[in-house]
Formats: sequence, structure tokens, C-alpha cells
Amino acid sequence: MKAYLILEDGTVFAGRSIGSTREVVSEIVFNTSMTGYLEVLTDPSYAGQAVAMTYPLIGNYGICREDMEAKGSRVDGFIVRELARIGSNFRSEQSIQDFLLEQNIPGIEGIDTRALTKILREKGTMNGMITTAEPKDMPAALKRIKEYSVRGVVKRVTAKEAVSYRPGDLGTDSNISVTKKVAILDVGTKFNIARCLLKRGCEVTIYPAFTKAEDILAGNPDGIMLTNGPGDPKECVEVIQELKEIYASDVPVFAICLGHQLMALACGCDTEKMKYGHRGANHPVKDLETGRVYISSQNHGYMVRAESVPKDVAEVAFVNVNDGTVEGLKYKNKRIFTVQFHPEACAGPRDSEVLFDRFMKMMEE
Repeated sequence: MKAYLILEDGTVFAGRSIGSTREVVSEIVFNTSMTGYLEVLTDPSYAGQAVAMTYPLIGNYGICREDMEAKGSRVDGFIVRELARIGSNFRSEQSIQDFLLEQNIPGIEGIDTRALTKILREKGTMNGMITTAEPKDMPAALKRIKEYSVRGVVKRVTAKEAVSYRPGDLGTDSNISVTKKVAILDVGTKFNIARCLLKRGCEVTIYPAFTKAEDILAGNPDGIMLTNGPGDPKECVEVIQELKEIYASDVPVFAICLGHQLMALACGCDTEKMKYGHRGANHPVKDLETGRVYISSQNHGYMVRAESVPKDVAEVAFVNVNDGTVEGLKYKNKRIFTVQFHPEACAGPRDSEVLFDRFMKMMEE
């Protein structure tokens, strides 16, 4: 079946329908990872977005459900050059086409994803429509596309109630002794954040995004984890307000991605939308304290403005080697550090997973 991708600038790509045939309007973004398409599909941070994969063949190792980062997919749509209908992997349980159908994700294949990526890099992230109906009333379609905005996505992806895990859960070793208790504020968390803590001897409780700070602190956690998530951080007004109280406490805090942005906003920093964001598994990040460069996995369309960081509150601790943007903050006189990239990343790279050890040391101190 034919399918079309219509961008808000009027560009139309014609290809073949994959997954669900329902029509969707979404924000179109691109990811440069060569592997990890299942982790991309199940990353809650993509809520409200349709993802174009720049690697030309997607789906060649099928679907391995153990690798999912959430119980289901949150992406609005999926855009590829070629979809592999048969997965060649002994762990594969399902084809990617069947997974897209199961998750009701519409998509398109057979388009020039390189040309699409060049448009998004030159003009910036834009909205688009994936449809199987040939566009006839283009002005009406473009009006609808331009009116779309990513709203309320944290409420859509956060946990509905608090849930606790111990070593042995989520595929971790049950013989690990519990030494610390960590509270995770879920604004779009990935399973692997919890796994990285569980395998280091933490009992983990995941709280819904809009939990009151006093309720989290009442559990007497040894540390608090702020997770990744979707959307504009400035939209999360209630969460930012509660983070001010968490900042005022003396509980160690480690924050990733959206959590990094939210803590920054709670402490007087400013954020802004990037032209096309960072999404992929090949972004170099420099630790300014050690000089070490990590190759990181990233997924964000917003960033903390370096010039907005109050000098008496925090300092820039990590920067992106490619464009110099802020990739992490170290807070002064507080046991808090935050990063924009993903140290828990699977399928990888896992260079920066050692930051979880830094968090453990912070809690021990």
C-alpha cells in the first residue's frame, strides 16, 4: 500500500505503508543510531514524535522483548529506508512489522531518509503527517500539520502508581544484597535506569511524575534519580516546583536528560529548543573535570543554556564536543550532578555507565 510523508514546508515523500495504516500528525525527528531500533521504539522520550532512522536497513535482528525500555511503544510514527521483514537473530521473538502492527504505530518505508534528514538539519525539526491517503487538499493538510504541538506527553508516559523493585527484578541478579534505597521520579523513565541501580545493590521505587516532594522524602531514600522523558521541560511546571523542595533537602540527586533540564529550571537556569536536537548513539561528550571523552547515546530536542547557569549554584561539567552545548551540570555545595546524555544506554554505547558508580559513591558519603 502506498503511503506519504508530508512535511509542514510542503515537501512530500512517497513510499510504502508499514505497521498501522492510521493517519498521524507528529513532530518529525531523526536518529543516527545503527543499532537499537527496539530501544528507540520503546523509549518514552519519543512520545509525540515520529522517528526517522538514518541507517538504511532497520529490523534485521527482529524484536527481542527482553530489550524493551518500556512495556510498549510511545512513538507516533516510524520512518525507514528499508524494513527487514524477517529478523535474523536467535533471540528474535517477532518481526518488526508485526510489532508495529501490534503497537498500532503507522510508518513509511522506501523514502530517501538521507534527503529527509538533510531537510531537518537545514530547516530544523518540523511537523509532518504520515498517511495512506494521497494528499488532495494540500492547504488544509498543511494547516493541520502546522497546528500540531507536542503537549502533555509526560502525563501520558509516567507511571500511574508507585512501584518498587529489588535485585532479581527486571532480569537482574537476585543474589545481590540491597545496600541503598533509591527513589526514581518517573517523567519518562527507561527500564535500564532501574536495572543499572538494581545491579549495584539498590532497592528502587519508581514514583509518578507528579508525586509531591514530601511524599518522596518521607520514604527516606538514600538518593533520588530524575529520569529522561519527552517534551518541553518548561511545560512541567508542577514537577519543577516539587524539585525545588528536593534541591533544598540534602538527599543526593542524579538526573538524566529531561530530569537534568528540570533540575536546572528549578534552580534558576533557562532552557531552549534546539534546531534539530541530538538523537543517536554516536555523540562525543567531554568531562571537563577529567578531560575524558565519552561516546554517548542521546535523545533530546531541548538544552540548558550555558550562559543562564547561576555561578553560585552550579557549573558546567560536561560539554558536547561537536557543538559545545551543555551536557551536564555539577551543583555547588550540593550532592547533585546531572547529565543530558544517557549513561544507562542500551544498545549502547556504555562508556558513561560509570556515572552510576559516582552516584553510589555520593550516597555512601
